[in-house]
Amino acid sequence: MKSTFRPALVIFAMLTLICGVIYPYAVTGIGKLAFSSQAEGSIVTQNGTAVGSSLIGQAFSSPQYFWGRPSATAPMPNNAAASGGSNLGPTNPALLDAVKGRIEALKAADPGNTAAVPVDLVTASGSGLDPEISIAAAYYQIPRVARVRQLTEEKVKAIVDRISQPQYLGFFGENRVNVLALNLALDQR
Repeated sequence: MKSTFRPALVIFAMLTLICGVIYPYAVTGIGKLAFSSQAEGSIVTQNGTAVGSSLIGQAFSSPQYFWGRPSATAPMPNNAAASGGSNLGPTNPALLDAVKGRIEALKAADPGNTAAVPVDLVTASGSGLDPEISIAAAYYQIPRVARVRQLTEEKVKAIVDRISQPQYLGFFGENRVNVLALNLALDQR
């Protein structure tokens, strides 16, 4: 028994040092060097004040702003400490009721808009933290934002088009727009 205890203890100590100390510090250091903004939370500042993160969605509810994708995190929306989807299946009555309620809220905010509501404005993602919406979701909201801000729809559309980002690597996903960047661009206009 004594002959196996010492080697087991040495291996345990070495693996603890390698896996619990050296590896985490190495990965953190490489992350800070190679991806410094993302490693620090991708904080967006305006006039020296942090206004959000470009990687985590924020809840906008004022009609003068573009609204992001609904968040399923608890106990509050866009809670990065509780990232996760609602886990409600497509036929779950609770999901269907939530989607109906979100559609009604969008229609109430812009009663004159007869366009089809894009799915990403009424369903939460798997993470519940999406900072971006589809171009279709942004275009759907242009009439409301333009009316409230007393701008032409063409001016607001130009801002959406300027802020929009292409697919990842040219073929992953779809074109999208970061909601925080879009709302900040509108405020700076």
